[in-house]
Amino acid sequence: MATILPYTHDNITLAAAALERGDVVAFATETVYGLGALTFREQAIERIYELKGRPLNNPLIAHVLDIQHARSVAIIDGWRPAELAMAFWPGPLTLILPKRPEVPAVATGGLDTIAVRAPKHSLARVLLHAAGMPISAPSANRSGRVSATLASHVAEDFAEADLIVLDGGPSRFGIESTVLDLSSDRAVVRRLGAVGADAIAAVLGTSVEVMPGAGQSTSPGSSEKHYAPRTPASLIRRSDVERETALGPSVVISAGLLPSLAGVDAVVIALPEDPDACAAALYEALRAADRAMKPRILIVEPEGEGVMWDAVRDRLRRAAAG
Repeated sequence: MATILPYTHDNITLAAAALERGDVVAFATETVYGLGALTFREQAIERIYELKGRPLNNPLIAHVLDIQHARSVAIIDGWRPAELAMAFWPGPLTLILPKRPEVPAVATGGLDTIAVRAPKHSLARVLLHAAGMPISAPSANRSGRVSATLASHVAEDFAEADLIVLDGGPSRFGIESTVLDLSSDRAVVRRLGAVGADAIAAVLGTSVEVMPGAGQSTSPGSSEKHYAPRTPASLIRRSDVERETALGPSVVISAGLLPSLAGVDAVVIALPEDPDACAAALYEALRAADRAMKPRILIVEPEGEGVMWDAVRDRLRRAAAG
């Protein structure tokens, strides 16, 4: 069964030894929890795909300490990766770069590119130091389902797995990293996150394309339906809440005030109206909606503007896809 261990020196040493043996370990990052194995341990990487039920052509993110560490898995030519790393690493920005030939194909979904990120969470960084090499990790949840932002979420999803879960507390950002594709002369955002295209463009001094979902074959976490609760979910406008809740039992998730829902069978889950706090609470809200055991989830689309609201809307759109 999954075992949650507190963030201590001894438990980091224990987890690093497990990684060296070829085991899979779950650990906290500032975005979401990751399900990790050493990048160069092919059988361990295969175990990640098996545990998650993840398609083998969906690449993983290699977690590194810095740009020099990234050179062990990625071919870094030109000035762009180093400038972006200086500006945003450690932090919630993933770069897609050409991979080094010795990186196992299974760690990159069979691609000739690799996604790399330097996490900021101290637990992840101490684990990387102890492991001594990059750790490839997708989010620590079943494939396509709601990501984990608490150690208890990981233990819930992998209750039957023999898995160490290093508890670093709630994930600060609560949504996955921005993914920027630098594998060509263009700079393309393939997944929205806390680092916005304008901030990236300011560092690069050039325009940045935003094409979330368009890089499904190259970018982690870019499938159309993703981050989804088990209960069927719909994304609705605030003006439609009364009409939709009158149609039958439901859970309503909203980051703002709702009309009176007296007389209807609805469980209301309130999200913060601040975009950063809303993002941090989002996945727990989706999991709580599943636990409410209603036949459907109604998610009120947030109306705010800005980088984090755009990222939240992206996750909600894909949670309700289909």
